[in-house]
Amino acid sequence: KPDKNKTFKNIKNTIMAVAKILGLTVVIVLFLSGFIVFSGIHAVPEGHVGVYWFGGAIIDKIANPGFHFVWPFVTRVEYVQYTLQTDVVNDIPCGTAGGTLIYFDNIEVVNVLAKDHVLDTVKKYGVDYDKTWIFNKVHHEINQFCSGHTLQEVYISQFDTLDESLATALQKDCDSWDTGISIVAIRVTKPRVPKAVKNNYERVEEEKTSLMVASQAQLVTQKEEETKRMQSKIRAEMEAEVSIINARKEANVAEIEAQRKFNVSRIEMQQQIKEQEAQATMELIQNEMHVAKQKALAEANRFQLENEAEGLKAKLTPAFLQYTLFQSLSNNTKIYFGENIPSMFLPFLSGNNDLEQIFNENQTN
Repeated sequence: KPDKNKTFKNIKNTIMAVAKILGLTVVIVLFLSGFIVFSGIHAVPEGHVGVYWFGGAIIDKIANPGFHFVWPFVTRVEYVQYTLQTDVVNDIPCGTAGGTLIYFDNIEVVNVLAKDHVLDTVKKYGVDYDKTWIFNKVHHEINQFCSGHTLQEVYISQFDTLDESLATALQKDCDSWDTGISIVAIRVTKPRVPKAVKNNYERVEEEKTSLMVASQAQLVTQKEEETKRMQSKIRAEMEAEVSIINARKEANVAEIEAQRKFNVSRIEMQQQIKEQEAQATMELIQNEMHVAKQKALAEANRFQLENEAEGLKAKLTPAFLQYTLFQSLSNNTKIYFGENIPSMFLPFLSGNNDLEQIFNENQTN
């Protein structure tokens, strides 16, 4: 029995030892699994993509923003920005054509990498592609620009064109190598020049400022004189225009007055003509009335004479003629002598029918 108990106890201890080993192994496995899982989980930030290397070789895929899993220790991940970013290039030495050494403290380059070019660009130039195409190129282009220009041109006269020429040069190289980089803007600060040169420029600027002030004062004086001359000219023109307007007004008044007098004269003349025409019409009417009256009187007289003639013709009988002859003889105080006297009145006394003819002949003679 003691040997059996001892054997059972040894078996039990062995089982417990194996159980402990298994439990410890499970714990270690679980811990390692959790560690691997948590180590392999990573988050790609917004505006970036994840680029992976497995065993040192780049993988032909990119990860969009969010959580992703990779195998730790064998897979490397890098985050590449595809939104706008600003690269600042500091302390750029520059030698001008005249041999003066100046420094650009910083040049800011705003650029963006196209998302569909991320993988190719990283394959060719690495994650720090901007070191090749931004930082190094800025140094190169600045030195190229300075070596072809004098200090006066770099510092003053052509400084305003430096950002545009630099952006054009960078974009041209990026496009020719198909990097997918777009240069949005470049900001260039004034370069640092030697103190003595800076003092000279400041003195020149002061003299220019004084000259500009004097020129401005002279220009103001000239403007004031021109303003006075202009005012005098405008005043003279206004007076001349007023004179012309007054003269035209007086001429118009005179013309209106003359027209008025002409109209009055014409009206008076027309009135006189109408009065004369009315008077002539009245005289014509009076004349017509007089003519009609005279014509009526003549007609009446003619009618009277015709009536009297008719009456006399009706009275012209031998008896009436004898009566008239005797009446005339009785009223005549003249005495006629001669041998033909008796025969003169013989026809009347004998009752001759030719009495009327004889009477008419006598009247004619």
